[in-house]
Amino acid sequence: MINLKLKTIASFVSPEDIVIDTCCDHAYLAIYLKQNHLCKEVYASDINIHALEVARKNITSSKLNITTYLSDGFKSINNSDIDTTVIAGVGANTVLDIIDSAPQSIKKYIISSNNNWDELRFSLYQRGLYIQEEKVVLDKGKFYVIMFVTKDYVKENKISLKYGKSNNQEYYLYLIKKEQEVLAKIPRNKFMKRLNHKRNIYYLRKIIKRISDC
Repeated sequence: MINLKLKTIASFVSPEDIVIDTCCDHAYLAIYLKQNHLCKEVYASDINIHALEVARKNITSSKLNITTYLSDGFKSINNSDIDTTVIAGVGANTVLDIIDSAPQSIKKYIISSNNNWDELRFSLYQRGLYIQEEKVVLDKGKFYVIMFVTKDYVKENKISLKYGKSNNQEYYLYLIKKEQEVLAKIPRNKFMKRLNHKRNIYYLRKIIKRISDC
């Protein structure tokens, strides 16, 4: 029922956390957290009524008591007990929309965006939200970037904001391959474009060396 991505998200949850999965889909994560007593309490919400109906059926069949909400992010949720938010399976813009509507009671965000990870890191940093840890997992042939974010300040630089702080060498080798594929298609006379991709490859190789030296 639960895949590697969701297990990795769950690894960032602490026993004292009161968690809401704001894009719960079929509530697999909420069920996993509740069944394994991984948090103090868990709630599940989704903007899609059909997904939420399936989630409720799954919760019932699991013989669990998990409160669900039909809500666009936090817009229809009034629960000041919640202090930890999971936002996964949606794009970076949706992630930021949910964060911008979150109450002050939220102290932790566990985020797995579908896209634009570098832009998301910059936007989080600008909002005073800081990535404490980042994991990248390969699940069924796809890489998932999972960020553990709090309000505790962490100094970043352009490289860490662009590429993250994962220790997954396979992921960075994949990024190098993608950069090389793009570089191969750029005409020789497009010097600046080629230089940008060569620079990206250089930084990615530095990250891999840093991981190897640890």
